[in-house]
Amino acid sequence: MTPYEDIAPYTDEEAVAALKVVADHPNTPWVSKYIFSNQPETYLRDILKSIRSVDEFQKLVMSQAIEWVIEKSVHNFSYDGLAKLQAIDGCYLAMSNHRDIILDPAFTQIILHRNQMPLTEICVGDNLLKSKTIEGLIRSNRMIKVIRGISARELYLSSQVLSKYIRESITTGKSSVWIAQREGRTKNGIDMTEQGLLKMFDMSGTGDFVENFLELNIVPLSISYEYEPCDILKAREILISRTQKYVKTENEDLQSIIIGIKQQKGNVHLNFGDPLKEDEIREASVCDKNDRYRSIRHAVDVRVINGYRLWNTNYIAYDLANHTFKYADRYTPEEVEAFTAYTEHQLDQVEPTLNREELRDIFLRIYGNPVMMKEKFNTEG
Repeated sequence: MTPYEDIAPYTDEEAVAALKVVADHPNTPWVSKYIFSNQPETYLRDILKSIRSVDEFQKLVMSQAIEWVIEKSVHNFSYDGLAKLQAIDGCYLAMSNHRDIILDPAFTQIILHRNQMPLTEICVGDNLLKSKTIEGLIRSNRMIKVIRGISARELYLSSQVLSKYIRESITTGKSSVWIAQREGRTKNGIDMTEQGLLKMFDMSGTGDFVENFLELNIVPLSISYEYEPCDILKAREILISRTQKYVKTENEDLQSIIIGIKQQKGNVHLNFGDPLKEDEIREASVCDKNDRYRSIRHAVDVRVINGYRLWNTNYIAYDLANHTFKYADRYTPEEVEAFTAYTEHQLDQVEPTLNREELRDIFLRIYGNPVMMKEKFNTEG
């Protein structure tokens, strides 16, 4: 066993064995008919049983599935800044804002795949790996398991292992890594990096602060959805959390994944930001210890927010939530009417016992807060 046995993505041999188990799952024919509608019901099962490597699985199954999601639920899929990745000498750490459990990294991978660039490994919380079937599927797709829900001491030790694995993957040229800028999805529309994540990266470094961050080649990513995946579920969670501890139901994460995939997302844009520069890291290094990480966090946040693309839904929601017409030149009355109708329809999807006025305000601010963040950081949308 290696020190990373419990968290590392599956090897080709492990993936082949795991995917054969997935192939025989009773839901596989249903998924096959849903995604590969022009093929026989046994299509997905037969492919999974024939897979001989992780690369084959990603090419023959995952890339096709992601393209299907884009075709069925995205109006226009766009991206920019890819040349910044291509200019990096070696592997990199992609730090992304996080709006959807599966789609954020999936859309990143499909862009790399379309451009014949190496795919990344992807950090995923172990809360998504509750069944062996799901774990086999996800870890066969270059997923790094991030262990959560453990004691403080266990978390510290687990973070050390994860930090070392990420650093070794990047510095040895084995693989680039995708990770969200915070644990869990952004629920309120405000994308901010967790400072503890940056401390975790630093744990495994053997050089000084500058060397430790330079060799990771940190590249901030920003994904923008015109219609936020699971928007009403996020608003509901925020509202309930105001008065009591929010407790997820047993299959809530799986439900969110399915809704995120099926929900119409309108336009989706992904921006690859400028890698962190040596002078920024050096400037951070002269600060006191915690201020060092705050400085790095700020550099990442500026790029994420700068890269975020604002849609008319964001401007409309901002003006509605704040009772202004500040951005009225960014949308039409017809678009306001359509978004208002969409909002009310989404509010109807949850239990009527929830305070509808509060819920509406939260819902609108999920969409409007990115505008507020653009204003705060004085960046263009």
